[in-house]
Amino acid sequence: MQKEALFKLSYGLFVLTSKDGDKQNGCIVNTVAQVTDTPLQISVTVNKANLTHDMILKSGLLNVSVISESADFSLFEHFGFKSGRDTDKFENFENFIISKNGVAYVYGGINAIISGEVVNTIDLGTHTQFICKVVDSFSLNEEKSMTYQYYFDNVKPKPQPKKKGYVCKICGYVYEGEVLPDDFICPLCKHPASDFEPIE
Repeated sequence: MQKEALFKLSYGLFVLTSKDGDKQNGCIVNTVAQVTDTPLQISVTVNKANLTHDMILKSGLLNVSVISESADFSLFEHFGFKSGRDTDKFENFENFIISKNGVAYVYGGINAIISGEVVNTIDLGTHTQFICKVVDSFSLNEEKSMTYQYYFDNVKPKPQPKKKGYVCKICGYVYEGEVLPDDFICPLCKHPASDFEPIE
């Protein structure tokens, strides 16, 4: 047990994992905190609509992988933007290990791992707060933990500026450019520039 791993909890973004039988699942959360030192306990708040929530209720087990600044966007795409009800998130995912409690934890872009056993649940309406006894914790490296601000500034892809141009109202061909020449003819449907409109 490495208590210094708990210091990394105060920063912000985590991969939360649990299991139901042999099926593992995970999601991104930002609601993990140490609540007591003796006994060593953490709280994890999870939306009830999430499959990982259901697995924690059933198994009473969870792992928290603390995301570090070296993580790339693919980790968020994998665990944050698709449902475990529709796909097995661990089927073709290689960056995980099964810990002592039988639950997967993620490595790669992670700086610490904490394993917990649920000792109490608190109903918060749309969410459940799980109070967990920490049964294992260790630090993987000295990388900084990722905050939401770091995620938005450095990891989340920036929106691409809309291209200026004109679209053919007849066939949908897009002419990229500031000004559409008066004598332009659509290369697809052969309609004139008068059948084009600016892209909004």
